[in-house]
Amino acid sequence: MGTYAGTVPHRDAVLQVLKLPSSGPWPTVDPFLFCVHHDDAYPPGDGQFAPRADLRGRQLGADFSSRDGWSMYHGMSVPGFPRHPHRGFETVTFVRRGLIDHSDSLGAAARYGRGDVQWMTAGSGVVHSEMFPLLDQDGPNSAELFQIWLNLPAADKMADPSYTMLWGDQLPVYVVVDAAGRAGTVTVVAGTYRGAGPAANDLDWPPPPPPHSWASQPEADVAIWHIQLDAGASLKLPAALGPQTVRTAYLFQGEQIELDGHVLDSGHAALLDARTAITVSAGAAPAELLVLQARPIGEPVVQYGPFVMNTQAEIQAAFSDYQRDGFGGWPWPQDGPVHGADPTRFARHADGRLERPDQERAAPGAA
Repeated sequence: MGTYAGTVPHRDAVLQVLKLPSSGPWPTVDPFLFCVHHDDAYPPGDGQFAPRADLRGRQLGADFSSRDGWSMYHGMSVPGFPRHPHRGFETVTFVRRGLIDHSDSLGAAARYGRGDVQWMTAGSGVVHSEMFPLLDQDGPNSAELFQIWLNLPAADKMADPSYTMLWGDQLPVYVVVDAAGRAGTVTVVAGTYRGAGPAANDLDWPPPPPPHSWASQPEADVAIWHIQLDAGASLKLPAALGPQTVRTAYLFQGEQIELDGHVLDSGHAALLDARTAITVSAGAAPAELLVLQARPIGEPVVQYGPFVMNTQAEIQAAFSDYQRDGFGGWPWPQDGPVHGADPTRFARHADGRLERPDQERAAPGAA
């Protein structure tokens, strides 16, 4: 997880603390490889899904400037990440605001967001794009998301690529309200949140992760929680399943929280002793944090850009395979396809299976 500033004595539930970088990836612990929080206040769209704004002065194709509160990233006209390859790990993309258009080398496509999660197993190799179409031409187009990279064990690094959708209304949400009416809310992207009674939306578990995921192994104890606390609100993080589980809390919004009495300021992460339950309390302002936990895979990690394997020879093989056939080619006419002006969410998988959550929720029992 990098070099921590300030180590707290082991008697404390907080083992280590690190100030997060002002931009870019957050430090992570095995099996998590990468975590980044994108929060962009995009202007109105221009009718072609691009910002209605002057793009001169931006380093188009590599704009991470946050100029005027937003970035183009690798997009040239529409913000986002045009086609790029992955092998040997998974991406978990949790979109809180805005929409993402996914396209990949298998011919699959999706439009998702507003609380949805895409869990993509890159496995043996996939090329995909993630574009942020600006659909609203009259008002701002806010986009906020977390992208998390989760390693695959050696036995599954060459699994067939695929993705699973975890639509927002399929995620358990727990609400803990104290006598003063102050609420703490936990949205469960992976794993379970135990000890708080039933979820507010009566869901016990989120949809299962892909079958080759480390998170599909019960003993891996993988959990991803998004936590929101009213000012002064508290809730408990339950004890992990096993003594090897590693848990990290990232405070990305709000002034500060207390973790069993230890103050964590905004923009800091805390490595926690997950063997016992811990109370999390907000200070005088509301707070938001992301919690990542899992038992480490404990295998060698060799990473070069978008490829994560166990040996240097496997990295070289990944480059050779990608250069040879682009992991199967790119069936789209653009590097960063956008899926039209209709905001309806959907997912079309490589096998032709189609998900339309808005229609399915509106008509219970529909196929």
